[in-house]
Amino acid sequence: MKSVLLLLSLGIVGILNAQKIHYNLGMSKPQNHYFEVEMEISEFKATELTVKMPVWAPGSYLVREFSKNVNLVRAFDEKGAELKVGKTSKNAWKITTGKAKKVNVQYEVYAFELSVRTSFLDLTHGFVSSSGVFCYLDGYKDKPGTITVQPYKDFKVITTPLEKAEVQKDGEGAQTFQFPNYDILVDSPFEIGNQEVFSFKVGETNHRVALYGGGNYDIDELKVGMSRIITAENDVFAGKNPNKNYTFIVHNVVNGQGGLEHLNSCVLSVNRWTYGNGYKDFLSLVAHEYFHLWNVKRIRPIQLGPFNYDEENYTSLLWVMEGFTSYYDELLLVRAGYYTKEEYLRKLQGTLNYVEGSVGSRVQPVAHSSYDAWIKGYRPNENSANTTMTYYSRGGILAAYLDATIIDKFNGSKCLDHFMQYLYEEFYIKKNRGFTEQEFQDALEKFLGQDMDYFFDKYVNGTEIPNYQEVFAKIGLDVTYTGKSVTSFGASLSQEGGNCIVKSIRAGSSAESAGLSVGDEVLAADNQRVDNAALESYIAGIGEGETCKLLIARDELVMELTMTMSLYERPSFKLTPIGTANAKFDYWLRAI
Repeated sequence: MKSVLLLLSLGIVGILNAQKIHYNLGMSKPQNHYFEVEMEISEFKATELTVKMPVWAPGSYLVREFSKNVNLVRAFDEKGAELKVGKTSKNAWKITTGKAKKVNVQYEVYAFELSVRTSFLDLTHGFVSSSGVFCYLDGYKDKPGTITVQPYKDFKVITTPLEKAEVQKDGEGAQTFQFPNYDILVDSPFEIGNQEVFSFKVGETNHRVALYGGGNYDIDELKVGMSRIITAENDVFAGKNPNKNYTFIVHNVVNGQGGLEHLNSCVLSVNRWTYGNGYKDFLSLVAHEYFHLWNVKRIRPIQLGPFNYDEENYTSLLWVMEGFTSYYDELLLVRAGYYTKEEYLRKLQGTLNYVEGSVGSRVQPVAHSSYDAWIKGYRPNENSANTTMTYYSRGGILAAYLDATIIDKFNGSKCLDHFMQYLYEEFYIKKNRGFTEQEFQDALEKFLGQDMDYFFDKYVNGTEIPNYQEVFAKIGLDVTYTGKSVTSFGASLSQEGGNCIVKSIRAGSSAESAGLSVGDEVLAADNQRVDNAALESYIAGIGEGETCKLLIARDELVMELTMTMSLYERPSFKLTPIGTANAKFDYWLRAI
């Protein structure tokens, strides 16, 4: 690797004289899934340097230990002499530089997990999620630098939001880009291959879309649909889009995985045939990730930037960052003309019933859900439904609650849009920083002109069900409670290899009281052999207080349990517009 990659450095001396750090990215054998990375460090005075690999990707709140994919790290001086490298922590390497004037750090990164947050390389394309590929020089993250990408010989297109450097590296297919600091480099993905690329403009912002993987998309239709969504998003922020250029990288694959936001780009992973019946879902994903360029990348908790890449960055405000964004990613499809009012209300009703009908909603406050994303949100187990609630969905419902509150407070002249504009101006524009949890509450109270302790105490830091009817009726939406007590077994079942297997158990249910556990195989009910369908049918005929003998196998031991049927009331609601004409209701949805 050394002899090949050192050739990439020739002719770059002029850049290095002006920059402290330069990266070379190679991929000479994509079939082995290794990116070859050089990190050239110059103009330093220290006798020791430490390079580190981030342990997580901003926007995805889980420590992923990216250093696990890094092969042996080596370093050389300007004459090619090898320098001593010692590992000092799980993600850090200390280099003894001695009298070296320049240091060339070399390592390989194994990349064979194609997701929006991890990197991938094979003979079809290369995708770089930068936080898992590029080490940083400890103590120098704020320094500018350049990166030269040397694509595999069959790859002809490089897509990244980074700007090209004024001085380009010579070489077939190679391109050199510049970054003002490491945070921007990490926030800039690369798609390298033969992806299809098209462009369009909305307002003063140029948009570029790179499509990998093929599919049933129509580029002309995508230009129209994405433009309408972005126009609606710009309107939320009164037309203030901070980017002159924005890049979408879209992976069309079999198992779509969603998206990940960046400062002036995003990565989307969708099923390659989603552009037919699932087209609205695709536009909703576009709306979600694009909205993040304001909400989380600029309007943000103070903990989310500048980042600590060595450990978790905890905040209790992900319900705002992701929840508000989830609210808008559906609402904006109404404003852009892709959902009717009726379609949107069905979506909102489904989310409301999922949130309030989940056992975990009465256990985990949404502030805790935000804070515990690192240890619970991305690590669910068989009991998670009983103890957790996603900050995406509950945050989205609380956003709708606040939107209705604001609309009523200002008699249909202001909405949640204006509060988002207020946060953008006060913290990003004026202070150029994030806010604390208390500052967020203070900002909301100042904007509304009223105390909001009840909201935060009961619904953010508590688990109470809000009085939705009281709030939404004021803007023309009736919220009727429809929950009823019914007999309920409380276990979900799956047919696996001809066996009836317990997959989940609701806390406090008949199944839990009987002693069933996840993973049990149910053999018979009241001495009748059952499969999945037969057991569900039999259980449905058992009345409250009646019993059933269940023969189960657990760890290859057969035992009998007695189940007594009990009642369960799952909270649920129905949303219905009040009357046929309501100015506040129409202002809320603003359907085309």
